[in-house]
Amino acid sequence: MNKRNYQKELDKVIEGLNYRPSLLLHSCCAPCSSYVLTYLRRYFDITVLYYNPNIYPPEEFDKRAAEQERLIDALPGQAGTIRFIRGEYDPRTFFDMAAGLENVPEGGERCFKCYELRMREAAKYARDGGYDYFTTTLSISPLKNAEKINETGEKLEKEYGVRHLPSDFKKRNGYKISCELSREYNLYRQDYCGCVYSRQEREKQDSQLF
Repeated sequence: MNKRNYQKELDKVIEGLNYRPSLLLHSCCAPCSSYVLTYLRRYFDITVLYYNPNIYPPEEFDKRAAEQERLIDALPGQAGTIRFIRGEYDPRTFFDMAAGLENVPEGGERCFKCYELRMREAAKYARDGGYDYFTTTLSISPLKNAEKINETGEKLEKEYGVRHLPSDFKKRNGYKISCELSREYNLYRQDYCGCVYSRQEREKQDSQLF
């Protein structure tokens, strides 16, 4: 079975557009959203949903949320055209989801469930707000599983009746461009995904260097 090319699938959706649809974009952080916003704003009216109950500690959540809003305000010609929603922050939601998976390595089942936790909230917002599409910035990371992300999106599309926009934003140098944009806008780039388990894994890796 051939592996799906989600970038080509996105190209096909964009080529078929005969109007400017509304898009609810879940964002994990400003750096990851930088390329995605500059790319998709040409074709969609975008609302960014910053919903990440996995982030630890709370001050990290606040810092990333502030950076996300700052980036949106700083994008040229976009003042007031990209809406921003700061989602509810309740870490218990994440810890309940992760129960029993605390020792699973990064990139495994706990991460897949975390994708769904956040994307489900985006699908709900999209349905309730009457958006045409929803998607997430998560696929821009080389450490995230684009196949799982898109499988989750397609599952949620069926549940909530809102079209999922396929993506693999790391394609076409998306991740590289996001790094360049992060430098251009002087964005805070974290050194761990966000949850306490990813932070512990990063600290363990750092300690092994010395």
